[in-house]
Amino acid sequence: MARRPLPRILSTGSAQIARSRELARTAADSATDVLHPLITMTRGLRRLASAGRRTWTEAPKDKRGPLLFLVASVVLVVALVPYGPLLAVISLMAAAAWQGRDRKPPEPEGPDESQTQRLQSLYEALVPYFSAAEDPAPLYAHGGEWEKAFPAYDFDGTGRITHLLIRYPAYFADGEAEARARVEQLLHTKSGRGREYHFAWDEEGNQLTVTVLPPLPTDIAAQRFVTAPGETVLGFTDPTQVQRTLPLGYGDGQRDIPPVVWRTGIRSTEPHLLVMGQPGSGTSTLLRSITLQALQYGDVVIVEGGGTGEYACLTGRDGVLAVESGLAGALASLEWAATETERRLIATNRARQAGRPSPDDTKRPLWILLDRPSAFTHLAAADGRKDPQSLLQVPLRHGRAANVTVVVAEQFDSAEALSDPVRQHTRARVVLGPATRGPAGGVPGGAPAHDPDGAVPARPRVRPSGDGAGPSSPGAGDSGPVRRRDERGGPAGGAGAVAGADDSGRRGDGPLGSGSGPLGCRTGVGSLGSGAEGGSLGSGAEGVGRGSAVTSS
Repeated sequence: MARRPLPRILSTGSAQIARSRELARTAADSATDVLHPLITMTRGLRRLASAGRRTWTEAPKDKRGPLLFLVASVVLVVALVPYGPLLAVISLMAAAAWQGRDRKPPEPEGPDESQTQRLQSLYEALVPYFSAAEDPAPLYAHGGEWEKAFPAYDFDGTGRITHLLIRYPAYFADGEAEARARVEQLLHTKSGRGREYHFAWDEEGNQLTVTVLPPLPTDIAAQRFVTAPGETVLGFTDPTQVQRTLPLGYGDGQRDIPPVVWRTGIRSTEPHLLVMGQPGSGTSTLLRSITLQALQYGDVVIVEGGGTGEYACLTGRDGVLAVESGLAGALASLEWAATETERRLIATNRARQAGRPSPDDTKRPLWILLDRPSAFTHLAAADGRKDPQSLLQVPLRHGRAANVTVVVAEQFDSAEALSDPVRQHTRARVVLGPATRGPAGGVPGGAPAHDPDGAVPARPRVRPSGDGAGPSSPGAGDSGPVRRRDERGGPAGGAGAVAGADDSGRRGDGPLGSGSGPLGCRTGVGSLGSGAEGGSLGSGAEGVGRGSAVTSS
């Protein structure tokens, strides 16, 4: 269908407004240049008048008479001297021009000595990556000039790089993830640790833009989020590419922050979630936060393999069908969940064949949350019993149609114990804590280096929080770099449909959310490394992201 042209008033009005603004800006600049001497002398006269008024005010009363007599004598002498008034006016204008000059020190052009040394050292460090022996005119060479390689740069007050535009030769393999990762690791090391970086690769222009990201808020207390049924808030991200915001209570006021939302239900592209992290990174806390949000619209079955009793506060609440921490109870609950999934499928199918709507008991969402199921796997193998993860095959495979959602939380050291159905069907994935290519490299899956047209990924940052007292900065013991790559894209449903978080954020000092949250449970959302579209997970695009934590109040 042909696109209808816009009305004339809409198609030409914006151009006329822009042209008028440009003309007004040009006229204002020209007037400022022409009237600059007059503005300078007016400013000087005002300063001279202020100085005279201050001198008269500060002078003692017994000295004001002689001072007034002295001024009158000077005026009389100037009036009697030939050309005296003219010379007095010229002298006054000269003094006013001198006093009205701009006293701000001129900004230095280019970097200072320390900044130049930092850029030169960074240039020398990039020589092995961006040079080749066959290049007759290398852009990067030992002892070369960094000005051609770094056309744009910016520093903060401490002399550290905050923005850097890097040119690199066309033969650099910028399409390979390993080659880009080596350069990003070097730039992170040389530009300064303790910060988070965004690397934007322009493969067409052979340019790399490095930007230091501002810190995200870490003092968002646990609260009820304004979401629709089927939406779960996992964290909060940058306001750059996400238009949606959530109203959040912040102290006595309120502010709007863009969220990272995971969409579930029968229309979800990724209905199941896998949460991975180091011990103490906040995986259990994230599951508790998801549980509290799921209880608003559905029923929950919780299977805890860690045996810490962190879900005991949910026992007996409305919507919590079971909280199991033993092998026998876990097997019974998961077997019931598999049977319930089959029952929902059969009931829905019969209703459709009869031309009736689906029964009400099949429309209410059912959530199956497993915290560290690998512990039950080893225990079941030792007792010769069935692995509880084998009972998840039916809910994982047919959960979308039956309105059943599975969330699995596991630690990196037990990632190999996850069954194949869990790995295959939990393509929406979250990595908490520092995520490097070592332990977390294979969890999220590889991410393409390009965005599909119109895809806007979520950018949650790996940033667990401690006790909510304030942000914790990474130290020397962090296992991975603090960086954020511009790698995302690809429709969901393929290999690695939801992006990985092998680029990490920061590690807190302890488990997430140590206070009291809603319904009397400690809750908080850790940082994420997952794919999203428009700030949501499971929407069809993938990306390595950045998001802040939700701390308990």
